[in-house]
Amino acid sequence: MHSVWRLLVLLGLLALPSALHKPHQPGLAKTHTDSKSALARIIAQGLTKHNTEGRIQNIHLLDSLNASGQMAPGMVGWLISSMSHHHHQEGSANITNAQLDYGGIRMSFHKEWFTANILLGFDIDLRLPFNSHIIKTHERMNLSVEFWLEKDEFGRRDLVIGKCHVEPRSVHTTFLTEAIPPKVNPFLRNFRDNLEKVIPPLIESQVCPLIDEILRQLDVKLLKSLMEQDIAHELNQL
Repeated sequence: MHSVWRLLVLLGLLALPSALHKPHQPGLAKTHTDSKSALARIIAQGLTKHNTEGRIQNIHLLDSLNASGQMAPGMVGWLISSMSHHHHQEGSANITNAQLDYGGIRMSFHKEWFTANILLGFDIDLRLPFNSHIIKTHERMNLSVEFWLEKDEFGRRDLVIGKCHVEPRSVHTTFLTEAIPPKVNPFLRNFRDNLEKVIPPLIESQVCPLIDEILRQLDVKLLKSLMEQDIAHELNQL
């Protein structure tokens, strides 16, 4: 009975792509689930339900940078002394305006092996430690997750979720603030380089467990049916 109820609920979601849409929240992107892939729609709806963008915005980025040891020793101290300020405030780095491209989730497949690619981006408000000046950056990247159905020794199919990761080469940082003091540039170059090393595992820690949970809630027979629908749709487009 439980499996039947889950099937009815999921089929209802497919028929109503906006069923899990939430009201627009400040700093969050509107959700679009116009992908023709049923699996992509389910992933998008699940990520929306779990407020994935809000989770990303709650990441303590500066703490993670410090804990990772990525920040160059003495870099902040050098900045403070070079600017000749007698008083300074504590610096901060806050993630804002997180956006996942829900409608852009793309599914690729080989037999029963699927890959979902999700584009996402967010801004970072970097408050320098020696004054109240804020430098804004924009980060964009691609997260990829692999999953497939695998037969056991008795011929039963089980869901296997493989690698879920942010592709390192897809991480790009753009400085949105134009008026940047020249003496700050060495610090910002160091910040950007280290940011692109720290961001992938932070995003993976927030998004990958959610995708795992979303897919594992699906009945294997339903999942196989959805996979076959996606494959048939793609073949019809050839």
